[in-house]
Amino acid sequence: MDKLSVMQAFRRIVERGSFARAAEDLGVSPALLSREIKLLEESLGTTLLTRTTRSMSLTDAGRLYYDEATAILDAVAQVETRIRDGAGAVRGHLKVNASSSFGQTVIAPILPTFLDAYPDLRLTVSMDDRVVDMVEGGFDVSIRIRPAMPDSALVARRIGTMRQRIFAAPAYLERAGVPVVPQDIAPHRVIGFLLADHLTTWALTGPSGTVTIDLDPPLRVGNSLVLRDLLIAGQGIGTLPDFVSNEAEAHGALVRVLPDWELPAPEVFAVTASRLGMDAKVTAFLDHLRAALRP
Repeated sequence: MDKLSVMQAFRRIVERGSFARAAEDLGVSPALLSREIKLLEESLGTTLLTRTTRSMSLTDAGRLYYDEATAILDAVAQVETRIRDGAGAVRGHLKVNASSSFGQTVIAPILPTFLDAYPDLRLTVSMDDRVVDMVEGGFDVSIRIRPAMPDSALVARRIGTMRQRIFAAPAYLERAGVPVVPQDIAPHRVIGFLLADHLTTWALTGPSGTVTIDLDPPLRVGNSLVLRDLLIAGQGIGTLPDFVSNEAEAHGALVRVLPDWELPAPEVFAVTASRLGMDAKVTAFLDHLRAALRP
């Protein structure tokens, strides 16, 4: 028995004062309504309506059921109205998760204009270099950067693409030599990114196709901002996504190594726990983020 449907039917019968008129309103037969009310009375163990050929009246139990059912149905209708009215409004509490490097270099700069645009929004931004459990953490959206998303119950939407290239400081290259071909990387002091798929194997694509280099980085870090700073300090050669390398390269603190060669371009994914996770506040945030990611 669908209790809400039966409550709605019972309410309509009482308010219309007739099974026939209520059945007409609901688009069902009077016989069906009669059976549903009989089943309801049997489940409750009491009579709700007394009926004769000419009249119908509520028992005390029927009056109580009508009053309580009406309150429940009105409350449900109010909740549904509030949700529908608020579905397009950017308000409430938005919880975002991202890696610390992406959060600091890409998300943080867009927050002032985003918050100014939506003053009724509460925002929590969590920065974690490990993949978090979105459901357990209660996040609305998580930004993840990787070549591809594995199959899972999560819903991933690609919102941008990064370039992954090789960098070193001019002082390091002057001291250790400039690699000319991919194989020249192996003797160098490589700084590896612990969380990357390419920690010990670089598949470089360039003018002559793809060349794979096996490496054993003597220095490994789990944060790409730390990796960038080590490269700037002349500690070795490493790979960086463009959102981390752009500023340092523009100022000459880092230079491209093997400029005609790149690693596979990682994608930027917006991950939600379900398709229903894309409400107005998530959509507004991702629109701001996409604008920041455009070249």
